[in-house]
Amino acid sequence: MNKINIIILCAAALLLGGCEKFLTHDDPVNVVDDTWWKIEANATNALGSVYSGLPGGASGRQLMFLSALSDEAVARQDTRGAYEAYTKGLHNSDWGVATNLWRDDYKDIRRACRFLENVDRCYMDSTLKERYKNEARAMRAYYHMEMLLFFGGIPIVTTSLEPENANLKRNTEKEVYDFVLSELTACAPNLPDTYDNKEAWRISSGVCWALICKMAMFYKEYETARMAARKVIDQNIYELYRSSNPKTNSFAELFSYAGELNKERIFFKDKGCDNAWITFAPYGVAGQTVVSPTAVVVNNFETLQGKTLEELGPDSMEIYRKEPFFKNNRDPRMVASVLVPGQVYEKVTLLPFADEGNDRIGLLKSTATGFWVRKYLDPKDRNGTRSLDYMIIRYAEVLLNYVEALVELGDWQHPDVVMYLNEIRDRAGMPPVDVAKYNTQEKLRQLIRRERMAELAFEGARFYDIRRWGILGDVMNGTVYGAVNPATGQPVSVEVRSCNVDRDFRYPIPLSEMLANPNMEQNPLY
Repeated sequence: MNKINIIILCAAALLLGGCEKFLTHDDPVNVVDDTWWKIEANATNALGSVYSGLPGGASGRQLMFLSALSDEAVARQDTRGAYEAYTKGLHNSDWGVATNLWRDDYKDIRRACRFLENVDRCYMDSTLKERYKNEARAMRAYYHMEMLLFFGGIPIVTTSLEPENANLKRNTEKEVYDFVLSELTACAPNLPDTYDNKEAWRISSGVCWALICKMAMFYKEYETARMAARKVIDQNIYELYRSSNPKTNSFAELFSYAGELNKERIFFKDKGCDNAWITFAPYGVAGQTVVSPTAVVVNNFETLQGKTLEELGPDSMEIYRKEPFFKNNRDPRMVASVLVPGQVYEKVTLLPFADEGNDRIGLLKSTATGFWVRKYLDPKDRNGTRSLDYMIIRYAEVLLNYVEALVELGDWQHPDVVMYLNEIRDRAGMPPVDVAKYNTQEKLRQLIRRERMAELAFEGARFYDIRRWGILGDVMNGTVYGAVNPATGQPVSVEVRSCNVDRDFRYPIPLSEMLANPNMEQNPLY
């Protein structure tokens, strides 16, 4: 790229006085490495470009859209990505979602490599320089990890490749896993535990351990996951957010501007929810609904007494399915996560089954299921002048990973399991775990899986969970249902999904990469 840019600029400079004068003039113009990599400000900006690739929730790589690749939600409007094609088994190697992820992550990896190759030329404080290097290495590992969890084995890249050397073969999954683990483990002790609020978006030691934990859980390396989660917990930096107002729903406030500056967020994208209102909000309140919750996620929430709908019996279960907020007797996390038919939101009654109105089910820009995502919706975003930060990893997920790892290691009677589950449930306003009921490894496993959906709904975790638990085919085949239509008494049929587990566990390697790189191998059945 530098060679190409220099040639172009030289051609322009010849018209104004000659290429030689241009090349010897002491003006960096962001092109010549020998001059550009001299000052701290340029190094800081270069590292900032590495961070710019972090995914947001409703923007960029849209992590919240991953819910639509699971049984939590459905997505419409292909202009935001053809997620529906995946769920119907119609995606192939030119699927834009996979292509954009591959392109973006390798672009960010190259930026990190360029930074590491050149930053030593810079005149700056040596301690800060070393910290910057570890940030770049850790971020490079993160982008490798993100691709690993979608594509499987990928080429490990640690240098800024020139085109003639770019036709790399895929490394194995284990090689990529080991690389990410090694890099994050090496960087963690050399990164700050905390930053001030202005730089809290940077990668820290706790982020490194939280990422290791997430990756290890996906690969069922439960001892590594337990160890990494314990590292985060023992830092005594993070805590579950609780509102200063005891009458406020703390969980709901966490995803609003009132709770944005909190100690629960571990890794986040600054202003990562700048498209939330035109992604989740009802059309009747000047929003757009691209992602809509399914009946599965709504029916997963317990009652305030800690009972599942199935435990209530068929008559009571039918009442809650028709009126999800019946007598306001559901898990408060449901109120914070989902909008339902008949609910008043921003002075508008949501009527997806009415004969007229902007929120009718199936209309363009309206809900596809009769439900709406409420998480990360703040009315202050309605005019489009502000945007919430998006939490890529928060402390509650680390705690849930930790207790699940203990259970899967056979240590299900460890006191930490119930203690941390109760911390999460108490913050939400739910009763403690009934230890008389959840008194075996299998029963605790079921509780933890249900708790993960209630706590992490629409944050993208479910797509990883259904794959690592081996239930992808069970939950991603068949009819998807939404809210109950009062005219028929039956849940609306939204779409029919088709999943080939052997193929759909992984994203396809992009067609553009297959055509450009003769050494690249495609994932099975694509």
